[in-house]
Amino acid sequence: MNRDDDGPPPILRTKHPGDRSVFRPENLLREGRRQLGKSDGAVPRVCLLDPDGDIVRHLKREGLGQPCGSWACYHTELLEFAWEGAALGVVGFAVDAPFAVLVGEQLFASGCELLLSITSAGQIAPVGPTPCFVAIERALRDEGTSYHYLPPSDFSEVDGSLLEALKSAFEECAQPVHGGPTWTTDAPYRETEAAIAAAREAGVLAVEMEAAALYAFARASGNPVLCFAHVTNQMAVAEGDFEKGEAGGSRDALSLAAAVARRWTEVRSDSRTA
Repeated sequence: MNRDDDGPPPILRTKHPGDRSVFRPENLLREGRRQLGKSDGAVPRVCLLDPDGDIVRHLKREGLGQPCGSWACYHTELLEFAWEGAALGVVGFAVDAPFAVLVGEQLFASGCELLLSITSAGQIAPVGPTPCFVAIERALRDEGTSYHYLPPSDFSEVDGSLLEALKSAFEECAQPVHGGPTWTTDAPYRETEAAIAAAREAGVLAVEMEAAALYAFARASGNPVLCFAHVTNQMAVAEGDFEKGEAGGSRDALSLAAAVARRWTEVRSDSRTA
């Protein structure tokens, strides 16, 4: 079927982001617990998405982390572990916008209270030596998932009050943490010169594959989500790229996640006693 040039593209034609979904994560998890023999219970309050899997691989090599017995997702394993005084859960290999949001939906339905995502990213505009982290303030919506959660716009944005409350934790990270925008693509092998130039002109610092959708989900659901881009490469246009640091960058990423989790605990404690 050919599209009317004056009408919206097919992905937008029947989307009503404000409508309630028929298929709910709670229902899938209910059936998952029944079929997989999972116990009732909550996941850790602070959970981390590890799209590259480096963190999960590192924890398993070090003998750290235990599978969460109440995590009833059909597609993933959730490891519970402690790092630098913070109790965390991590799901590995939740790469690309649809899968990241699918897992995020189920994590919040399972008791998660703060979701972090730390994903490797390609540099678009230099902000300093790499590797480094970007605390993603907004993400260019060049993927499909976000349009199911929010009306069309150029960017998805972080909850500014959440970022403000947690950003003091960034000072504890060994690698620098910059703030700024990224570009979320769902077609990494279609990052053309024209697309890169347009992203750079929009002030984008790096390209990744999850943040725009996760932030749209966060805005639509009211759940707190904070995304980081671990800028490690220049899209491998030259040899010797993709060097993340010690243990594939996992130790630095874990230290960042733990610092944010500790700060989150402080913020929650302060709000309850205020």
